[in-house]
Amino acid sequence: MQQIVLVDEKDNQIGLMGKEECHKHPVKLHRAISVLIFDPKGQKMLLQRRSSQKCTWPLFWTNTACSHPYDGEDNLTAAQRRLTEEMGITVPLKEVFSFVYEAKYDETYGEYEYDHVFVGSYEGEVKPDSLEVSEFKWMEMNLLREDVLKNPDDYTPWFKLILAKLASVPSAMI
Repeated sequence: MQQIVLVDEKDNQIGLMGKEECHKHPVKLHRAISVLIFDPKGQKMLLQRRSSQKCTWPLFWTNTACSHPYDGEDNLTAAQRRLTEEMGITVPLKEVFSFVYEAKYDETYGEYEYDHVFVGSYEGEVKPDSLEVSEFKWMEMNLLREDVLKNPDDYTPWFKLILAKLASVPSAMI
């Protein structure tokens, strides 16, 4: 069973816990990574629809890839690993911001994450893992922002927060 890195409010590791137990209420603050992949012009983002097999937010649209670093694994390595595992893509990534959020999925599960957000650029074939991803699409940023406002219940809570925070990131960083 994957061990999740528990952290304090300053992202200092304070322990480890099994993935499922960590996501049960009361959810423990833990380290996470989120990856956003843009087309080379930065006008479209690659989105995934989470697998129906997921315990939390199944079949919701979200960012390109997300997960948790392994114990002893740095955030960048975790982001690159997970992007390859989920979407079959390998590209250079850079961290653009981090934030803490909480979200309740149901009476059993939720999220409480110190999330490190990475961006990269890609053009080419996408080969998603069908156990992780039910479908994917490239979406123009202006249409994506409109759709999130119009259909917020179609998107994961962390992705909506990331998208809002992304608006304040200088385009040169993306």
